Amino acid sequence: MSDVDGILLVDKPAGMTSHDIVDFIRRNFSIKKAGHAGTLDPAATGLLVILTGKATKLSSKFTIGDKEYEAVMRLGRKTDSGDAEGKVLSETGYAHITAERIREVFKGFEGETGQVPPMFSAIQIKGKRLYQLARKGKEVPREPRIINIKELRINKIELPLVHFTVKCSKGTYIRKLCDDIGDMLGCGGYLSGLRRTASGEFMLKDSINIAGLKSISRPGLEERLVKI
Repeated sequence: MSDVDGILLVDKPAGMTSHDIVDFIRRNFSIKKAGHAGTLDPAATGLLVILTGKATKLSSKFTIGDKEYEAVMRLGRKTDSGDAEGKVLSETGYAHITAERIREVFKGFEGETGQVPPMFSAIQIKGKRLYQLARKGKEVPREPRIINIKELRINKIELPLVHFTVKCSKGTYIRKLCDDIGDMLGCGGYLSGLRRTASGEFMLKDSINIAGLKSISRPGLEERLVKI
């Protein structure tokens, strides 16, 4: 088993973890060293930056870049995870909330701000990952982290759904953003769909999907690698 050095852009499907994609590439193309530069939740789709061979040493370089997402938020329901997978904590009417009010609240989240990481995240506190504690019904205090939402654009409002685009700094949780917006609107809200379209300098349009990966040989993979 020998390695090739480079960057592979993959369009991750829903239902697979980021580790699943890395493991598939290792096994399918007999690559020993592979990793990713920024994880995606299993339910999310879109751009996953895979690093192979010597490129795995450059992970920190490629994880610090800004990210861009196409997202869908559902109003009227709050969950413990901030997405559709979580336990419903409350349901509140949303019919009285106007498009103008939604746009006003969205605008208030642009720029640099502090975001409290969600309990359902991989952040470690005292050696324990938050999601491990959350699954046991435990909640611990978390310090806000500085994030920068550079653009937050509403594309379509079809209540209870709000479709939007967000360009943000590393470490921004879109699930938490939806949860916070829902709280500000007074009706609750959660992330119901997420697709990453850009990560740093890399774009989703240049990626290959799983079906494409399954159809190519190792030489074909090497041709697709962005060289370092």
